[in-house]
Amino acid sequence: MTRLLIIGALEAELGQAARIAAARGARVAAAEGPAAALARLRSDGADLVLCDLAHDIAWLIERLTEERIACPVIACGRNADAAAAVRAIQAGAREFLPLPPDAELIAAMLQAVAGEPDGPVHRDPAMAALLARAEALARAEASVLVTGESGTGKEVLARFIHAHSRRGRGPFVALNCAALPESLLESELFGHEKGAFSGAVASRKGKFEQADGGTLLLDEIGEMDARLQAKLLRVIQEREVDRLGGTAPVKVDVRLLAATNRDLGAEVRAGRFREDLYYRLNVVSVHIPPLRDRPGDIPALAAHFARRFAEANGLPSRPLSPAAEQALLAHPWPGNVRELENTLHRAVLLADGAVIGPAAIELTPLPPARPAGGDAAAGATPTATPTSAAAAAAAAAGGVAGLVGRRMEEVERDLILETLTHCLGNRTRAAEILGISIRTLRNKLHEYRAQGAPVPVAPGTGLLPGLPGDRPAGAFAWPPAAGSR
Repeated sequence: MTRLLIIGALEAELGQAARIAAARGARVAAAEGPAAALARLRSDGADLVLCDLAHDIAWLIERLTEERIACPVIACGRNADAAAAVRAIQAGAREFLPLPPDAELIAAMLQAVAGEPDGPVHRDPAMAALLARAEALARAEASVLVTGESGTGKEVLARFIHAHSRRGRGPFVALNCAALPESLLESELFGHEKGAFSGAVASRKGKFEQADGGTLLLDEIGEMDARLQAKLLRVIQEREVDRLGGTAPVKVDVRLLAATNRDLGAEVRAGRFREDLYYRLNVVSVHIPPLRDRPGDIPALAAHFARRFAEANGLPSRPLSPAAEQALLAHPWPGNVRELENTLHRAVLLADGAVIGPAAIELTPLPPARPAGGDAAAGATPTATPTSAAAAAAAAAGGVAGLVGRRMEEVERDLILETLTHCLGNRTRAAEILGISIRTLRNKLHEYRAQGAPVPVAPGTGLLPGLPGDRPAGAFAWPPAAGSR
């Protein structure tokens, strides 16, 4: 269930937006202004913020950035507030929602945040059997370990388990353990008190407390540091968390799901993952097969993505031609569903005519073979680009020594684009790995596009008409594009 926080008086049009969101399954909360909203986000968190243009959106986004609260902000107001809408977008608001609210736009907004609202798209018998098993496991309270290659849809399956559990009306909170350094991950998981460390300007609940009464997904659990593994084990055993700087434990009622693309059994044998924690997490397990092993899902997923991206970009919905479908079926999909999603996004934008033909299907070539022990085993599928080739050549020439003689701007560009390629176009993940803000990353990518460098397409995002910048699939631009509703 998506947690929506609305900033402003719930009267007239904002109240109408709240009722539409609630009818679409969102759990709606309200705050009178940005300061009250910030306090609520520290304590309870949210998946999305809808803020009236009458309030200081720039101030709110600055505070969220300072306190590392990752929550997208949508500005809303009347169409006449054009200048205010542009200022909000420039300040970092994700999108603009015109008032009075349109039910379909709000549905798209919630869908973009929650992912697949109707569950995993499938047609292959292997996935049908897996989902039947997952639905049966959902009714229990046991921890579930979801395994599978990168891009197979582990979080989508975790949301499916949550939705079919007795906790389905409670919060679903996800945290990527690989996206944050150890110091920040501990605070994100367990929360902190004011003054617990530099930058802790106020008390804040961690993900465990935010997920109280619901489900917590720890994605990429195999990346967690050994010290945090020990603390996590204690939380699972005692069902209570100790905030950083806190004086007393806090009881929590959370069902834990974990996901990984690593072989945790091998990690245990190598001494990198605690054996006792492994058995606590792996009460029951669900393995998602790679896309190449469930070919029946490829046409169904392709048609689904084609419809979604056509709607998101204000384009007519077109079927795939038999030749295009055959090209998709013949590809090995090393990046799995995520790679297929990116491919269909490009195809929707490139296709002309009444169908999506094979000429619009630009498939990512397989990366060159890597030495044993490289990160190819982790499921990364970089796109072959001139910049990535340059970075690879520099590395082959001897690490840092191979960079001598190159301009700093070139090295920075190659590092950013190679990291983005490694993350399959995911801007948020790339920014976290690089240690820069998402705004800085987007500004850099705008520069590289202007220079003619190939920039990987973001999964589920695109350049929509209206305002510059990357936009989430299923979301909307302002003014709305013709046919986008």
